[in-house]
Amino acid sequence: MRPADTSPEAWKVFIGLMSKMTPGEKLRRALEYSEMVRQFSEAGMRQRYPGADERELFLRMARQNLGRELFGKIYGDAIPDDTRPAVQRS
Repeated sequence: MRPADTSPEAWKVFIGLMSKMTPGEKLRRALEYSEMVRQFSEAGMRQRYPGADERELFLRMARQNLGRELFGKIYGDAIPDDTRPAVQRS
């Protein structure tokens, strides 16, 4: 299904390029994109909690990815259950 912000011509080019990729190439791209999203997410977490050490960042990322309930079952109260970032933007 073509995204609303993509022209039919551009979509046709995209589909053509995708059809020429091997399954391995498609998997590699998907993994690269997943890693890129993870890095962006981590960068955002570092901005929100500039004083956090690596362990705290790991735990905050884990809570974000697992959800509060599952995180609590695994890690307990390893970090405060805050709902607001440590740094407020003005």
